[in-house]
Amino acid sequence: MSSSFFTFTSAFTLGIMGLMLHRVHFLSALLCLEGMMLSLFIAISLWSMKTGMGSYFSIPMFLLTFSACEAGVGLALMVATTRTHGTDHLKNLNLLQC
Repeated sequence: MSSSFFTFTSAFTLGIMGLMLHRVHFLSALLCLEGMMLSLFIAISLWSMKTGMGSYFSIPMFLLTFSACEAGVGLALMVATTRTHGTDHLKNLNLLQC
């Protein structure tokens, strides 16, 4: 296993572990998701450079675009839930309650 593959796999795994174990605030969940997307972006960028095909160079930019949209939507949801519930704690969010 190469060192770059191990680094990106461990960064992605740490993002998932942070998302599973530290679910206190909505902002920490969003930061873990952004860390996962950043590790995916770097891994796909290096993969497209390694293959050397010109058609694969647009894939990391699409991923980065979707990641920016995901971050914007996540921050908008965090602001909306903070205004309605008064806090960004995930334990206060209940999907069964209107």
